[in-house]
Amino acid sequence: MAQKGVELDRETFSCSICLDLLKDPGTLPCGHSYCINCIQSFWDGEDEKRIYSCPQCRQSFTPRPVLRKNTMLTDLVEKLKKTGLQAAPADHCYAGAEDVSCDVCTGRKLKAFKSCLQCVASYCEKHLQPHRDSATFKKHKLAEPSKKLQENICSRHDEVMKMFCRTDQQCICYLCSVDEHKGHDTVSAAAERTERQRELEGSRQNIQQRIQDTEKDVKLLQQEVEAISRSADKAVEHSEKIFTELIRLMEKRRSDVKQQLRWQQETEVSRVKELQEKLEQEITELKRKDAELKQLSHTEDHKQFLHNYPSLSALSEATHSSSINIRPHRYFEDVTAAVSGVRDKLQDALRDTWTNVSLTVTEVDVLLPQPEPKTRAEFFRYSRHITLDPNTAFTELLLSEGNRKVTVMRQQQFYSKHPDRFTGWSQVLSRESLTGRCYWEVEWRGGVYVAVAYKNISRAGDECLFGFNDKSWMLYCANNSYNFYHNKVQTPVSGPRSSRVGVYLDHSAGILSFYSVSETMTLLRRVQTTFTQPLYAGLCLHPDSTAELCQVK
Repeated sequence: MAQKGVELDRETFSCSICLDLLKDPGTLPCGHSYCINCIQSFWDGEDEKRIYSCPQCRQSFTPRPVLRKNTMLTDLVEKLKKTGLQAAPADHCYAGAEDVSCDVCTGRKLKAFKSCLQCVASYCEKHLQPHRDSATFKKHKLAEPSKKLQENICSRHDEVMKMFCRTDQQCICYLCSVDEHKGHDTVSAAAERTERQRELEGSRQNIQQRIQDTEKDVKLLQQEVEAISRSADKAVEHSEKIFTELIRLMEKRRSDVKQQLRWQQETEVSRVKELQEKLEQEITELKRKDAELKQLSHTEDHKQFLHNYPSLSALSEATHSSSINIRPHRYFEDVTAAVSGVRDKLQDALRDTWTNVSLTVTEVDVLLPQPEPKTRAEFFRYSRHITLDPNTAFTELLLSEGNRKVTVMRQQQFYSKHPDRFTGWSQVLSRESLTGRCYWEVEWRGGVYVAVAYKNISRAGDECLFGFNDKSWMLYCANNSYNFYHNKVQTPVSGPRSSRVGVYLDHSAGILSFYSVSETMTLLRRVQTTFTQPLYAGLCLHPDSTAELCQVK
C-alpha cells in the first residue's frame, strides 16, 4: 500500500509534458499544472494560431495566460525530492532513431504509444490520456505508432484523406472528390476498407485452407520419405547379403581352381621327375657299360675278348624319347582360356541382367516426372557418354573414335561371330543401356537412321530394321527431309535442316524427343508411350554415310 502511495505522488507531481517532477510549476486556469518552461515552449508553437490550449484537456485560452510560480506545489515537490524518489522514466522509454516519438513531448521525447489518425499525431502513454478521458477525442481512431502519418494528409488540400477513389484506386480527401476526382466512383475509405476486409478474409480463408492441404501433403511426403528410406535400407541390406554370397562363391571357385592347378602341377612335376630320375639312372648305366666295352676293346687276349663280349654287349631296353611330349609354356593355357571364358560369360550376364536391376531402381519414382528441359544447357544436365558395341555392328561398318563413330565401308571388317550382330541391315547398337533421363547428340552425314531400340530386337531379315517393328523408334535424317518411323508407320517431320540431332529420353515418363540442333534447338518429333524394357541407342547408315555420337559439354 505504501508503494502505491509513492506511485500516486509521482503521477500527481509530474509534468505531463516532460514527464519529470515539476520544476517551477505553474497552474493553468483549467487546473492542470506544468513546468513553466515546458508549457511556455508548448505555447510558443501555437503563436501562429493565437489560441493557447492545455495539452491534457485541450481547453483553450485567449489571450495567452500569464503564469506565476505555484509556491505550494514547489514546496511539495521539494519534499518529494528529499525522499530520494525520482519520477524520470527509464532510458528504454525514450524514443530512439528507429522509434516513433511523441509529438507532444518537449526536450527528450518518449516513445509513442499510439498514433491518432484524426489528429495525425503520435502520443506517449501520458499524452494519450485526453483521448481516453475526453468525450471529444473518444471517437478518434487510434492505431499502432506510425512514422507514415503524414501520408494520410492530402498534399494538395492539407486535409486528412478519408475518401477512396475506385476509379483511380487511391485515397483522397473530401475536397479531391469534388475537384480533380469529380464524377469518379468515390466512397469513404472506411467503406472501401470494409469491402476489402471481406475480400481479405476470403483470401485468408483460402490461404489457411491451402496451408492445411499443403501441410497434409507435406506430412504425406514425409511419410513417403520415411517409407522410401526404410525400403532402400532394406534393399541395400539384402543386396549386400546377395553380393557377399556372390563374392564368397567367386572366392571359393577361385580357391578351387587354384587348388586344382597346384595339385595337377605337383602330379605332373612328380611324373616328370620320376622319368627324369629313370633317364639319369639309364645314363649312368650306359656310361658304365661304355667304359667296360672300351676296356674290353683294348684286351689283346682273343679268347678273353670273345668270352666277355656277349655279357657286356647286351643292353637294357631304352626309354623311348617319343613318349616325352614337350609343350613349352602351354601346359595350363587351356585352363586360363576356360577361366577367361567364365569371366566373359559372367560379364555378358552382368551386363544383360544389370540393366534390369538398374531399370528397376530408376522406376522408383514417387513424384510426378520432371518437366522436359527447355534450353540446351538444361538438356546437358542429362547427357550420357555412349559408345557403340562392336558385337552388334554389321560386318561392313567400321567403328572408330573410341567406338563412337561409325562409317559404312565397301568391304567386310574383321569381326568375330556373335549372336548380337546385325546381319540384315548396316546397323549398330550402343553398349550402354538407357534408363531414367538421358540426352545425347548425333553428328551425321549422308543418310542416317537415329534410333532407340530394345535389346531383344531381331538381328536378321527386314524385321530388324529400326522403326519397322514395335521394338524400336527411329528418325530418318537425309539432306532434304526428316521422317519418323515406328512399327512400319511413317510420319513426315518438318523442321530446320541440321547436321546434328539431339535425342532426349525420359524412360519412366515414356517420353522420347528428337531435336534439330544448331544455334538453337527445334523439336522435330515427340513420342509419348510406355517403355517396358531398357533402351539402347541405335544407328543405321546408308552407303557413303557416317555418324558419330558427340561428346556434349
